[in-house]
Amino acid sequence: MAHLPEVAAFMEEMALRHQFDRADLARLFGEARMKPSILNAMARPAEIKPWREYRPLFVEASRIERGVRFWAEHEATLQRAEAQFGVPASVIVAIIGVETFYGRNTGAYRVVDALATLAFGYPKRAAYFRDELEQYLLLAREAAIPPLSIKGSYAGAMGIPQFMPSSYRNYGVDFDGDNQRDLWRNPADAIGSVARYFQGKGWQPGAPVLTPATQAAEPGKGLANRGWGYRMPLDAWAQAGVTARNEKAGEAMLLILDGANGPEHWLAFENFYVITRYNHSFHYAMAVWELSRALEAARDAPKDLR
Repeated sequence: MAHLPEVAAFMEEMALRHQFDRADLARLFGEARMKPSILNAMARPAEIKPWREYRPLFVEASRIERGVRFWAEHEATLQRAEAQFGVPASVIVAIIGVETFYGRNTGAYRVVDALATLAFGYPKRAAYFRDELEQYLLLAREAAIPPLSIKGSYAGAMGIPQFMPSSYRNYGVDFDGDNQRDLWRNPADAIGSVARYFQGKGWQPGAPVLTPATQAAEPGKGLANRGWGYRMPLDAWAQAGVTARNEKAGEAMLLILDGANGPEHWLAFENFYVITRYNHSFHYAMAVWELSRALEAARDAPKDLR
């Protein structure tokens, strides 16, 4: 890969901007490989499935059962993270459950291959992945980790919480006091880092996430599933024919999802938008929220009913 002009330009930029050794970079990118399977995976993400098919991938018995165990194993750490950052333990556990099945599936691609493939072979988002490749090389140098040794997802996400390199550098924390930020092997650091990420993205402690809604009229063409920029106060939604069932105030965006039993109507608040900062898919954020609720219910259930 080192022979490609765009890779050569990137290496020179890293040498000039961050004082990387040019020979080291040439060896690294000489061993890096373009992976067509990564480009194929980018073309068919799970999030494009309809909600009725996406939900059962994550809100299911084995993930709930393992999540309850993970919560019990790390209860003190989760309590500390919730107290320090204001993010519910259930949401932290659900993120880790959706991302890697609580650390079981952290990815099989070399991160340098994934990021280089997308930085130099995926024009649609090349700038983003080029930045992440830069962040990854800085992270590897800071942590004294050989950059070819780390594996992750096809998009270059790493570790128990599947942080991108920029998130790792900006939000990764040493949460057990061992003077390392180890999101690959240390659940405590992963828990603290997820909580810090959510705090940094604007999580509001105690504020609502979602409420079911009833729709008596079309709320206006194109207002559903458009994103946080299309939020309105709940009273404005009510005037448009969309009524929140459980909340009385606040700004929310309208979601209409293709559920197993027909359309599902939801009004989503800012904390839901914060979940989408982890992954922009509404389906992803819904799965995290519903898994978090299922985990809470399972923990509260009598043991003989679990």
